[in-house]
Amino acid sequence: MSQSSLNRRLTQLFGVLLGISIAVWVLRGLGILTFVPGGIIWLLLLGAIAIGMISYAQRTWWRF
Repeated sequence: MSQSSLNRRLTQLFGVLLGISIAVWVLRGLGILTFVPGGIIWLLLLGAIAIGMISYAQRTWWRF
């Protein structure tokens, strides 16, 4: 897998995780998804941040 392909996949994964976590957070705040624990939302957000940092590092630092 080339670097641009890997970076594109990481960026897409970042967007998907961030979008899902924001959607779940908003729907939980509206009272629609009240059964979702807050820890799941935190895991989604932290996962999105971690994937974003890996994508950034892969794009700028890892020049193999």
